[in-house]
This record gives sequence, structure tokens and C-alpha cells, in this order.
Amino acid sequence: MEVSLNPSLLTQLPELKIGIIHYTKIVVAESPQMIKGRLQLYQENLYLEMQDQPVTEREGIAEWRQLWKQLGADPNRYRHSAESLMRRVSKQNYLTPLHSGVDLNNFFSLQYEIPVGIYDIAHLKGNIEIALGNEETGYEGLNGRFNTLNHILFSRDEEGPFGSPFVDSQRTAVSEGTTEALHIFYLRPSLATEDAQKLLASAGKMFNQIHGGDYQIALLTNATPSTTL
Repeated sequence: MEVSLNPSLLTQLPELKIGIIHYTKIVVAESPQMIKGRLQLYQENLYLEMQDQPVTEREGIAEWRQLWKQLGADPNRYRHSAESLMRRVSKQNYLTPLHSGVDLNNFFSLQYEIPVGIYDIAHLKGNIEIALGNEETGYEGLNGRFNTLNHILFSRDEEGPFGSPFVDSQRTAVSEGTTEALHIFYLRPSLATEDAQKLLASAGKMFNQIHGGDYQIALLTNATPSTTL
């Protein structure tokens, strides 16, 4: 399986950085108490921080809102997933545990202030490309409705679109039956390459400690626009 960035997307956003982690032989289950407690405590601390600093002023959230504008999307109408999570926390509408895959994915998104998506490879087919959506790009999302991804980044396989930093599809959702997964980190373009590599290594290690199995990391940039898993 090859994962690549669409060339026209890189022409528009030459500074784009996408992190990829490929997990194999993992076991997804109810989150251990340590993860549940850590996620709850992190949200409570974030809530207190956001009493003095609004969601849109946090560095990662603000940078992705600006990226939305560069691509032609309205960040107020189509909020990226990290901002949506942050807004929930700011209202004390804390995230409730679902299972270890989703819980850790949400934790990473809050911690790094970036959109992050995780997908079940059993429901993916062929190579994967990350591109920019148009009026015809869309799918049934985890939010329970059909989502159009015009001017929004999205990922597609041979069957069509399945993920984005806005909302992910139902088709490729990770479940407790998932044994192989693809993690996509929509990194801040301003993040130095070395820091991006460290972030992915840290996230991969933590995910591996909870789920077992093996993992492989890749960083997609203008200089390295594709990787083979």
C-alpha cells in the first residue's frame, strides 16, 4: 500500500506535513483505567486553561484555521476536528471513553492541537492519496450525516474518500475488531521536520504500549511526498 500527497495539493501548500503511522497485529479494546484517567484529567486542565485563552487563540487550532482559509474553506462553518473537540472541552462537555483506539486518537488531537484520524485497514482498498476535495467529494460521516468536502483535505482509496481533518467516514471506522490500522496526523506546517518526527515517534510508542503489535512511521512532505507501507 502506498500513501501519497497529491502533487497539486503540494503546489498549493508546499509546507504541508502529514504524519503516517501504520499499526499491525494490534488489539483494540476498552481503554485501560490509566488512559481513561489521563484523558479526563487532560480535559479538566484544558478547560481551566481555556477560561483565559479562547479556543481559536491556541496555536495549533489557529494555524489549522488559517490553513482552512488558504484552501478556500470557511473555518467557522466547517471546523476542523481538533477545534471541535476543544470547543466541547471548553463547555465542559467532556469526551466519554469509547474504546482504546478512538480514546487515544482523541487524546493525541487534544494534546497536539491538530486533527488526527485513525482508520481500519481491513476496510481500505489499494493505494491511498491525500488530496483537496471539491463539490463532488463526500461520504457518510461519523457525525451521522453526508458530508461534502469542498476545499477540504481528504484521503481516498480505490473505493473513494474515507477520511479528512473535518470528519471521518463510517466505512473505515476503527472498532474493537480492528487488528491493522492507519493513523494520519495533520501536522502543523510550521512544525520543524525533526520535531514532527519526534511527535510521531512519541505517539506511535504510546499507542503501541496500549495495543501491542508493531508500528511503522513516515512523514510526508514536499521533499518526500509518498511512502510504502
